[in-house]
Amino acid sequence: MTRHLITSALPYINGVKHLGNLVGSMLPADVYARFLRLGGEEVLFICATDEHGTPAELAAFEQDIEVSEFCRQQYEVQAELGRRFCLSFDYFGRSSSVQNRQLTQHLARKLEENGYIEERLTKQMYSLTDKRFLPDRYIVGTCPHCGYEHARGDQCESCTQVLDPTDLIDPKSAVSGSADIEIRESRHLFLKQSEFSERIRVWIETKTHWPRLVTSIALKWLNEGLLDRCITRDLSWGVPVERPGYEGKVFYVWFDAPIEYIGATKEWADEAPDKRDWKSWWYATDDVIYTQFMAKDNVPFHTVSFPCTMIGSGEPWNVVDYIKGFNWLTYYGGKFSTSQKRGIFMSDAIELLPADYWRYYLMANAPETSDASFTWESLAATVNKDLADTYGNFVNRAFKLTEKHFGLELPAGGENGDAERELCEELDVLIAESAEHYKTLQFRKAIQALKATWTLGNTYFDRKQPWKTIKEDHGDAACTLRTAINLVRLFSTLALPIIPETAKKALASVGVDSEGAKWPSQDAVSEVAALAPGSAFTVPPPLFAKVTDDQVVEWKERFLGEEES
Repeated sequence: MTRHLITSALPYINGVKHLGNLVGSMLPADVYARFLRLGGEEVLFICATDEHGTPAELAAFEQDIEVSEFCRQQYEVQAELGRRFCLSFDYFGRSSSVQNRQLTQHLARKLEENGYIEERLTKQMYSLTDKRFLPDRYIVGTCPHCGYEHARGDQCESCTQVLDPTDLIDPKSAVSGSADIEIRESRHLFLKQSEFSERIRVWIETKTHWPRLVTSIALKWLNEGLLDRCITRDLSWGVPVERPGYEGKVFYVWFDAPIEYIGATKEWADEAPDKRDWKSWWYATDDVIYTQFMAKDNVPFHTVSFPCTMIGSGEPWNVVDYIKGFNWLTYYGGKFSTSQKRGIFMSDAIELLPADYWRYYLMANAPETSDASFTWESLAATVNKDLADTYGNFVNRAFKLTEKHFGLELPAGGENGDAERELCEELDVLIAESAEHYKTLQFRKAIQALKATWTLGNTYFDRKQPWKTIKEDHGDAACTLRTAINLVRLFSTLALPIIPETAKKALASVGVDSEGAKWPSQDAVSEVAALAPGSAFTVPPPLFAKVTDDQVVEWKERFLGEEES
C-alpha cells in the first residue's frame, strides 16, 4: 500500500505568519493530507519552525532576550495558531532540535567524504561599528537587479534574485544601521553544487507532471549556471560546524532548514513510546510518495540545493516526488508587510472569523497559476455567497423543513423519481471530479466541484418544493426531505478537507463521527440513502454568519498599514 509523506515549507520563527504564508504552504498541505486520510491512505504530515539564521537573532536582540528563549516563545505561538487553523500536522517540530543538529552534521560529513564540500577563503562584510562579521541577512541595501531598497544580503524579496551581500548597493548593517563596513577575509565551506548540474537537470526534466511554475524556476537557475554555495556563516546561533578552526561558525540556515523535514520526522519517532521507524519514510522505498508544498521563493532551494545535499550524501534518501509551488497572495495588489503592519496575519485573522471562513476563502482563491490579491470585499462575497447562502442555507433548509413536517427523524415514505435519479447522476460526476482535482493538487478546481454539489442540492430543493408538496403528496415530501438530510451528510463529508470544524458539526447533527468518515464512494445512489428512515438528527444553529458591509469598512481601515519610511 502506498504511503504519503507530506511536508510544508517551514514557517520562519521571527513573528506571526500572514495569510500568504498560510495559503502558500501549510494550508494546502493540510487540505491534501485530510483528503488522503479520508480515502484511507496512510499519511505522515510534517512541519516545523525554521529557527536559525540572522532574523531570529535580530528579533531576539530587539526584545533583549536570548535567541533560544525567543525561539521557544515563538514556537509556542506558531504551534497554537496552527491548531486554531485546524492544521492537522502529524508532527510540528523545531529546526533547533537535537535531531536536526545531528542530521545536519551527519550529512555535512558525508558530503565532505564524497568530495562535495570545499573550504575557501571568502570576502565577508565586517561592521566596524558592531565589531563583528555580518552574514547575509545582517546586511541590507539596494538590489542591483531591480532597485528594491530593502533587499537582504541573501535574496531580494522583491524580485527573488539570490544575492551575495557584496552585491548590494549602499549596504548597511541591519543591527546598527551603520554604513561603516569593510571587507575582510573569512574561511567558509562551500557545497559544490556546480558538480550536480547535469544530474539535477535530468531529474527536473523528467518531472513533466510538476507545475510549470516549479520547473521554470528550477530550470532558470540551471540555465544561468549552477553555482557552488557557501553553507557556513559567522554566527553563534545555528548548527555548529564540527571542524577545527570553525569555532564561532554555524551552518547556513538554508542548508539545515530542509534537513529539518527529516529531523522533525525523527523527533516524531523519538517522542513516541514505541519509538516509531522514521527511516522507513525517508530511506528510498517504492511505497512512499513524497510531496512538498511551498511558495515560489522557496522553490530554488528545494529543487536544487536540498536535492544536491541528499544525492551528494551517497545515502538512499527519498528525494521529492512532487512539488506543489504557489505564487504570492498579495494584499490589494501589494505585499504583506510585518514592519508596516499592512495586511492580515494569522493571529488577527483568527480573532475576526473562525478558521473555516479563512480556509475556504484562501483555498478558493489560492494563487496556483498567478499571484492572487486578497481584498476584504472578495472575502465577504465568497463567505456570504458560497458558505452562508449555498452550503449553510441548504443545511438549514433541510433540517428546519424536516423538523417542521416530520420531527427529528428521517421520514419514511415515497420513492425516488426522475429528480433523484438525475441528482445522483450529476453527483457521481462531481464527486469524481473533486477527487481527481485533489489528487492532482488543483485546489481551486476541487473547491469549484465542491461548490457545484452544494448548488445542486439547492437546485434539487427548488425543483421538488417539499414545502408545497407536503400538502398534496406526503410521501413525495418525505422522500425529498430524507434525500436532503442525506445530502447534508454527503456535502459535509466532501467538505471535511476544506472546512473541517463546520463539516464536523454538520455530520454530528446526523449522528456521524467525522473521525471515521470516508471519502464518498462512486455511487451517489447509495450515498443519498446511507441514513435510513427513522435515523435521528438534531438541528444545528446557522453554520455561517455573513460578513457585513460595516465589517468590511472597519477591517479595511484597520489593516491598511503604515507608509514605508
